[in-house]
Parts: sequence; structure tokens; C-alpha cells
Amino acid sequence: MEEREWDAVVVGGGAAGLSAAQMLGRARRRTLVIDGGAPRNRFASHMHGVLGHDGVDPAELLARGRAEAADYGVEIETGLVTRIDDLGDRLRLTRADGTVDAARAVVLAAGAVDGLPALPGLAERWGRDVLHCPYCHGYEVAGRRLGVLATSPAGIHQIELVRQWSDEVTAFTAAAEPLDDAVRARLVARGIRIVSSPAARVEVDGDTLTALVTADGERHELDALFTAPTPRLPLDFAAALGLARSDQPGAPLVIDPAGATSHPRVWAAGNLVAPFGNVPLAMGSGSMAGAGANAALVADDAARAVAARRAERNAHWEERYAENTRFWSGRVNATTAAVVAELAAGSVLEIGCGEGADAVWMAEHGWTVTAVDVSATAIARARAAASDRGLHIDFVAADADADLPAGSFDLVVSSFLHSWETDFPRIGILRAAAARVAPGGRMLAVSHAAPPPWARELPAHLPPMRTPSEELALLALDPADWTVEAAEVRPRDAVDPDGNPAHLDDGVLLLRRRA
Repeated sequence: MEEREWDAVVVGGGAAGLSAAQMLGRARRRTLVIDGGAPRNRFASHMHGVLGHDGVDPAELLARGRAEAADYGVEIETGLVTRIDDLGDRLRLTRADGTVDAARAVVLAAGAVDGLPALPGLAERWGRDVLHCPYCHGYEVAGRRLGVLATSPAGIHQIELVRQWSDEVTAFTAAAEPLDDAVRARLVARGIRIVSSPAARVEVDGDTLTALVTADGERHELDALFTAPTPRLPLDFAAALGLARSDQPGAPLVIDPAGATSHPRVWAAGNLVAPFGNVPLAMGSGSMAGAGANAALVADDAARAVAARRAERNAHWEERYAENTRFWSGRVNATTAAVVAELAAGSVLEIGCGEGADAVWMAEHGWTVTAVDVSATAIARARAAASDRGLHIDFVAADADADLPAGSFDLVVSSFLHSWETDFPRIGILRAAAARVAPGGRMLAVSHAAPPPWARELPAHLPPMRTPSEELALLALDPADWTVEAAEVRPRDAVDPDGNPAHLDDGVLLLRRRA
């Protein structure tokens, strides 16, 4: 099937999933909810402990939630996700029917499946008069004959909790035996009847639970029975993502406060992160996961925009070089040459080498040169110029904003690394350049300190031409690691476009890294 693209896909349409979807929809994200149609609380006819919705049918809450999410443009479909694959910039979700969706963010909210004690008659009464949460259902059976079937030693907590709702509590403790003396003393002191014989079956009269029969043949009359299910988290479909899980009961997913899992494009909420949580907790964690996913998408949007802007800028430089047979004069920059001539030759990295005039001059003066420019055309011309002179120079076509060559150099130099764009990251590139200076080495940045005198009208959007001292302050290099050898403006003789003598002001910033 054709793969559909979404900002976010929510797997699971219960209280957690719909809460996440609502947040994403309100954030104007293109969002899909894939729901298996079997919410964990579908066996209950009423919810309690849900502020503002006390006594509401869980199915009604979900219907309201779907309608609200749909009002924000969220699409909701029934289906079963069988696999999620990591494609790097997105995740691919495949369903049992072959439907394929792709998303930049995924919220897992598939809930939990309750594993019930293997007791004849119990599963049929689940959510009716066989219950699990006294906070959810205790008030409705308060003061009646209540049983608590322990499924492990941890069931003692549930036994003592249920006592708050009735004076008539029978504890079936076979799975928790032998009881600690202190535990037994507490139960007896609270008037809780202890039955250690294993449970055999649940007895029902018509449509009403009446008793629990134990293996010794005893019949214990009850009006309701509490027991703790063993939660199973249906996460096989996400196995390929390697999500971190905790060692808590149920092995829930590990998340941060915003619902983020160990995978950078996956969030989780509801019973997948809190297997024993109720509806309000599921709703809260879903809201956090939805907001967390949107925050990550905002950051992703910015990163993509920066990459697109960088590609646009790089394409423009390539066009400028390609539309002319030669762009620059082919002569070394006089200010750069004057500074470098005073230094002992070694290894040098030149950033923004253009057609290679400065790189060729440095190679001719004994330097081992690596030179970088964003234009493939400029690099090709620079290689040809070096080859014509029998020089070996490592020319690299790369974006200095993202892909400077690794390693350390005795000198890192940039000459007139400027752009007409207000967002050109000159200072960021110079910081990256400084990181490639070897101990005892130098960084040289030669810049336009002022516009040329013949440029009477400049576009208002041009970035500022800063002095070397201003740029030094912006670089914010550690003075314990660097010494300033020059931060000055030097005049340079030039010729204007009409052939008349003129001069330009070049900024010279020469820094040395302490050995």
C-alpha cells in the first residue's frame, strides 16, 4: 500500500492516546490515532475517581474524546499495528491489514492486557463484581461482604486497602503464604478473616456473584471479590525500537517527565508507563506525551529549516561560481599573505578557499594545505590551479557550517568569510575553526572591517561588518587558552571598479592557542 505521511501517529485510542492526540491536534499537527478497539476498562459500566466525570460510562468518555480530537483535525482509524521500523528521519508503522503509515513522532498508548487468575467463573464477572481497584469501585460495594484474592505476596497491600470500604473482608491468602507474623497480626487486628486454602471457583447465581469456593470445599459467601490482575504490555510490535523498560511489575516503558522514551522519536503514556494507573493518570500522561512530542517536532522543524536554508545558501554560492569562467583575480590576498609570511610554515586549514589563490600561495611557501569551500566548481578550479603548479593541496568541497575536516592544524585561516545573508553563521564557523587549532598554533581571520568606499548604497539587510575586537568578544574564547597577537584594522591599497586608486579596511584577528 502507499505510505501515508503524518507529523504524529498515536497507537492506542484510550484515555491516554486520545489525550495525546488532542494536544497534538491543538498544536495543528497532522495526527493519526490507530485504535485496536479494546480499551482495558471496557468491562466496566461506570468510571469513578475521574473529576468531572464521576459515574460516566467509559465508552461515553472515549466517544467524547474522539469527537473532541476530531474537531482539531485528528484522524482516528481502527486497526492493529504489528510493526514499527526506524527509518532515521521518521518511523514506519505497519498494520495487520497491510496499511503503512510514516510519522516523525509516535506516541505509544496501547494500554495493558489484564492477566486474570485462572479461576473458573472469574473472568466472566470481571469489571462487574470481580474488581481490582477499590478507589475505582470500592464505594459502590462499601459495607458489603468483600473478598480479596491475593495473587502474590504483594496482594497483602490490596487486602488491607479494601478493609477501608467494609468491616466484612475475607482474605484468600494462599498465594501470599506463609504470612509474616506481623502481617497476620495486622489482618487479625483489623477483623479481616483469613482463608489460606486455595481458591477453586467463583460461584454465581443468575447474574450475581454469590461466593468463592476453596479447594477444601468451603463456600465463602461474598457480594464482590477484589483481585490484582497481572498486567501484560502488548509491545511486541515495537520490539525493533529497543525501548528501555523498567524492572517494576509489568516492565513498563521508561520515560522522562515529558513522556519521552529511550528512542528520540517515541513517547509513551497510560498503562504502558504506569500499569496500575487509573483514567486520570492515563489522561495526564497522555497530555504530557502529546505536548512532549510536539515540542520535539518544533525542534525538528527548526533543524529542517536550518538545513534547507543552508542548502539554499550553498546552492547560491555554487551558482555564483558556475556562471563565470573565473570569479576571483587569482592573486593571493595581500593582508593574508603579509600576516602568514611572518609565521613558521606548518599545517594549515583554509576555510572558504574559493578558487584557491591563497591556498596555492601558502603551499608555495612551504605550508601543508587543507582547503575547504562550499562550491564544487570553485574547488575544481582550485585543484586545477594547484595541479598546474605541481602542488599537492587537499581541497575539500564541504559546508564549513557543518562539515569542517577533523584534525588539528598549526594554522587555521579564513579570508573574507562573509555573506550577504543576515543569518550567515560566521561566528559559529570561527568557533569551529578555533577548535581545530593545535596547541601552540594560531587562528587568523581576515575580514572586511568596512564596506568599500565606492559602495555608496548598501542593502539594508546586509549583516554588520564588525571590527576584530567585536568579533573577538563574540567568540568568547577562554583567555586561559588563547592569547591575542593582533586585533586591528589595516588599510590595503586597491583599485575601484572605475580603475581609480582606493583603499580598503581589512580586519585582522590573529589568536594563538597556548601550548
